[in-house]
Amino acid sequence: MDKFIITIARGFGSGGRTIGQMLSKKLGVEFYDKDIIKMASEDSGINEALFGQTDERTKGGFGKPSVYKGGVITPDKRAFTSEENLFNYTAKVIKRLAEEKSCIIVGRCADFILRERSDTVRVFVWADEDHCVKNAADVKGIFDRKEALKVIESTDKARAEYYKAHTGHSWNDARNYDLCLNSGDLGFDKCVEIITEYIKIKLK
Repeated sequence: MDKFIITIARGFGSGGRTIGQMLSKKLGVEFYDKDIIKMASEDSGINEALFGQTDERTKGGFGKPSVYKGGVITPDKRAFTSEENLFNYTAKVIKRLAEEKSCIIVGRCADFILRERSDTVRVFVWADEDHCVKNAADVKGIFDRKEALKVIESTDKARAEYYKAHTGHSWNDARNYDLCLNSGDLGFDKCVEIITEYIKIKLK
């Protein structure tokens, strides 16, 4: 199979990250999630903690970031460590990874950043409330249903606001993606199978 990139946007508790790891093992390619933040910090020289503060969430309000247009702000500018430029460096890393090799990238608006690449398959994974609550218990150890629902709602809200701020689009709009998969109905293994087959069809 020729080089390909899979981007995975996911609702909290849907298992999108797990599906990405399963794909990585099945297809023999690298998997990237939070390590992108470390790479962006090393590339920019900006403290990794600053990237962590706006990782898949936006501060909003005054000085909120504009839609990503490419490029980075140089160190001599006041906005060098702004929320907008932290995203710019994250995007720079994502673009570099996509150029170098086949890989799987979770979150961080990678579908938007790589939207013009023909070798990219953009996936959105979601699940119904009960499955998300169960996965929150299995993966995060959140066993109280009310607490789990609160975390699910707040995390998805933050991801949606982050996506809107940096892309100008709605995070859960199906038009942003090649595939939208209900992992609650399909299960993780079937999601992996469908994505794998879709890659073969799209990239011939």
